[in-house]
Amino acid sequence: MAERIVLAYSGGLDTSAATKWLQEDRGYEVICLLIDLGNVEDMEGAERRANEAGAIEYAVVDAREDFMRYFAFPALAANAVYEGEYPLATALGRPLIAKLLVDKAREVGATAVAHGCTGKGNDQVRFDVALATLAPDLTIVGTAREHQWTREEALDYCRGHGISVEGGERSPYSIDENMWGRAIEAGELEDPWVTPPEDAYQWTRPIGQTPDEAAEVELGFERGMPVSLDGEPISSVDLVDRLNELAGMHGVGRLDMVENRLVGIKSREVYEAPAAVALLAAHRKLETLTLTKDQMRMKARVAQEYADLVYNGQWFSAHHQDLASYVQSTQRHVTGEVRLRLWRGHADAVGTRSDRSLYNYALATYGSEDDFDQQAALGFIKLWGLPLEVQARQQLLREPADPLRLAAPGEE
Repeated sequence: MAERIVLAYSGGLDTSAATKWLQEDRGYEVICLLIDLGNVEDMEGAERRANEAGAIEYAVVDAREDFMRYFAFPALAANAVYEGEYPLATALGRPLIAKLLVDKAREVGATAVAHGCTGKGNDQVRFDVALATLAPDLTIVGTAREHQWTREEALDYCRGHGISVEGGERSPYSIDENMWGRAIEAGELEDPWVTPPEDAYQWTRPIGQTPDEAAEVELGFERGMPVSLDGEPISSVDLVDRLNELAGMHGVGRLDMVENRLVGIKSREVYEAPAAVALLAAHRKLETLTLTKDQMRMKARVAQEYADLVYNGQWFSAHHQDLASYVQSTQRHVTGEVRLRLWRGHADAVGTRSDRSLYNYALATYGSEDDFDQQAALGFIKLWGLPLEVQARQQLLREPADPLRLAAPGEE
């Protein structure tokens, strides 16, 4: 009896060809697992092609809710963006896909799992590391690494085996998307000097085509997680869908960056992430009310570490567990509402409130309700500046220097 393999299946040309290749070249019985993270358009066609390619089973998992709850929203709570811009949509989806591949492999008694990542990108690392961590006994087959098809070769292969993959008009871009964002690369984008062509975008309007009037939405958070829109409770999937549409209409969420890939090369990437960008802006603003200065500064350092960890495929690590525990602790008072203005490509928080707020009006105001003891500042300033005063008397004033030249190193 042939061994079984579970393939991460998209329903497109490459994974349809891979389904048949795994049977013919490797001798596996293939189970095609399509995982919906908000990126599946032709469900009926995907099933048809899996059957035509000879899969012994075709299965679909709607993982959108789990993706939001256990991956995207925890990254939002951490304010995790890679190299200051990328909200990590693709990187966050890979560990969930890996986990579901392993679950299916256990269910059907498979000895191997497969994915279609190339040998040049980050995703192969994310998949392989996650799979090896969760199930070190399973064999991992990278179909694109091990059999490098050209598009024409894949089309000919499918046609020769009766798999109805239409040639169609090939996009010049390589695209990956899920609910949290859309990643576009290749084609003209490989030249960093070239302005991204408008046909690269699908979720966001160019600024010249956005509405003349701004839109305002009210986002509610509980313990760092978004739970309501305009005062009404809403599911995570519906919230992100609606924000992607509304923020995208106002041109919010376009990102153009040259990023440092895990495999050691720089890559020009264009992203669309309207909901992610909007929610990150709102969440950060709410934290300004509910976290102390020390918490915010420490959390900013953790956010970078968290983003690097996700990008580098280390989701299922003890290090992630430790960071996630810290992030979760910081969020226990991050509850409140943020009013967000969407306009001309910007998502700006214009109002914030929380019953856990550390902002004290009586201490902050300069009006008649001022309750701040200004005389107390004298003692504070004296003690705060005491180390500098002592050092000046004992050291600096003995060798006087022009204070304007103190920041000019090397000058005598």
